[in-house]
Amino acid sequence: MIPLRRMKFLLFLASQMAIFILFILVYSHNDNSLQVKEEPKSPHMHVLVLSSWRSGSSFVGQLFGQHPDVFYLMEPAWHVWMTFTQSTAQRLHMAVRDLIRAVFLCDMSVFDAYMNPGPRKQSSLFQWEGSRALCSPPACNLFPRDKIIPQAHCRILCHKQPFEVVEEACRTYSHVVLKEVRFFNLQVLYPLLRDPSLNLHIVHLVRDPRAVFRSRERTTNELEIDSHIVMGQHRQKLKKEDQPYYTMQVICQSQLEIFKAVQSLPKALKQRYLLVRYEDLVRDPLGQTARMYEYVGLKFLPRLQTWVHNITRGKGIDTQDVLLSPSVKRLEIFS
Repeated sequence: MIPLRRMKFLLFLASQMAIFILFILVYSHNDNSLQVKEEPKSPHMHVLVLSSWRSGSSFVGQLFGQHPDVFYLMEPAWHVWMTFTQSTAQRLHMAVRDLIRAVFLCDMSVFDAYMNPGPRKQSSLFQWEGSRALCSPPACNLFPRDKIIPQAHCRILCHKQPFEVVEEACRTYSHVVLKEVRFFNLQVLYPLLRDPSLNLHIVHLVRDPRAVFRSRERTTNELEIDSHIVMGQHRQKLKKEDQPYYTMQVICQSQLEIFKAVQSLPKALKQRYLLVRYEDLVRDPLGQTARMYEYVGLKFLPRLQTWVHNITRGKGIDTQDVLLSPSVKRLEIFS
């Protein structure tokens, strides 16, 4: 028998998914948004991959990050949250937003507030080796700029480069892409959407909450600090066994609220939002990657098409997850 608490939560997830699908259907045909005056755009493209933990966002980040025209960083706001571990997501929103803006503009001095003083290396950045741009010139001269670069190789050979090369490298790319899971509403991003120094486009990646919850269950320890920040002051009021359910409820609600908020944007701003379902990406990796590339003005180069094809074929490691096809299991590695 399924415990009552778990049954209630599964019903909650099902209802959230149903509501989310309803909003997609209702608003996908709604073009009655107000017109706004176009601001002068930055010559660069700034792309925010907006998602939640365990939703496949690391894989989407890599789809962008391996493109030779893209400077990519994975979750730069990790540094903010790990500096203020006793705070809450809402209180850290503006600090995260300001850091994201600075990084989009290649101003890496913003990390001074969140790293130890003194000389630093580029390896001080969270998951730095996941950025092909930090593994190729001018950041690191050991790999060609136009090749697919394995993270393990980069981690060994490029970790001693000085931190200054991060900003230097960033300024040589036409596209800056940041993957972030630490935004819980769209309103905090409005100033960036209207900022004439940015050309911000949002790729909003969502995933079936049942699969997200199942994946989170396998990474409880890794996500412990983040979950505490998500729960905030409510954590003290919750029984330990109820905490994962409350955290998931906050995440589900935030993703829905982000989507709903987009529908009230002026048409010019709404055009800078793209919704991507993880399940669609799994079923059609090449088609969905082409869709995302076209949205941000990137060419889907033949070698990238071959790479995407190769990494999304074959048997995955997650044989216990019977709801996932082999291609999904393969992508689960990147979640």
